[in-house]
Amino acid sequence: MDIQVNDFNITQTLECGQIFRFYKIEPDNFNIIAKDKVINISQREDQLIIENTTLDEFNSFWKHYLDLDEDYCYIKNTLYEIDEHIKTAIRYGCGIRILRQDPFEMLISFIISQQKSIPQIKQCIDNMAERFGNVIFQEINNETYYSFPTLEELSKVSLQDLIDCKLGFRAAYINDAIEKLKSKEVDLEKISSMETGQARKELMKIKGVGKKVADCVLLFAYHRTEVFPTDVWIKRVMEGLYFDEGPTKLEVIDNFARNTYKDLAGFAQQYLFFYARENKLFQKRA
Repeated sequence: MDIQVNDFNITQTLECGQIFRFYKIEPDNFNIIAKDKVINISQREDQLIIENTTLDEFNSFWKHYLDLDEDYCYIKNTLYEIDEHIKTAIRYGCGIRILRQDPFEMLISFIISQQKSIPQIKQCIDNMAERFGNVIFQEINNETYYSFPTLEELSKVSLQDLIDCKLGFRAAYINDAIEKLKSKEVDLEKISSMETGQARKELMKIKGVGKKVADCVLLFAYHRTEVFPTDVWIKRVMEGLYFDEGPTKLEVIDNFARNTYKDLAGFAQQYLFFYARENKLFQKRA
């Protein structure tokens, strides 16, 4: 299946830190797993070539997942007007789109992400999928892929089972998340209708979920594009670009981003993160 796209680059979109369940086959060619689906997607200029799906499935699921209905021309033009830093970042990562991913998967994935590299995060998630998820049969490269385990499936595993997936201290956090979601103390469906500040507080009821993890879930699962996830890395970037590389409190950076980028802050974060990481900017700051 061939799809014409604008303002979209599959490599930039997958490699900007928002998704962990993808596998690079060759340049601009990837397998992506979402829910119980797997596609192979490649790109030649403004054409996406998608295998292992149907037109109906693409229109009902993948088009939304890839955020292809969003007007990124408007987003980029609006951010362009702010300053030269964001303009440069957008030019470098002009094909980034923010995927619309599953809330439960994003919650567990970003709990795992703490103090781990992206390859380590992906390995932990693969470990969980292979042990607790379901086999997805498909014909791409004769590989077998596994769905991300559901809340019901993870409810049946022990803390030791989670530890065996090489989760370390995060296993206890995931166990707490499972318990709070099972009891409905935290309800991922209700979060979708909450105001962003309230939704953040709801997610932060879970052990190990601080503001950064909560904001990642809000941005990548609920498309709350007004949030600006700030970890050590993006903190360095903001200090280097906007605060003369001086130590700056996370609250100051968050307020600056919210006031500067407004409801497009999440898009700005992805452009800045990708640009700085790919160009190895500000890596020596603590």
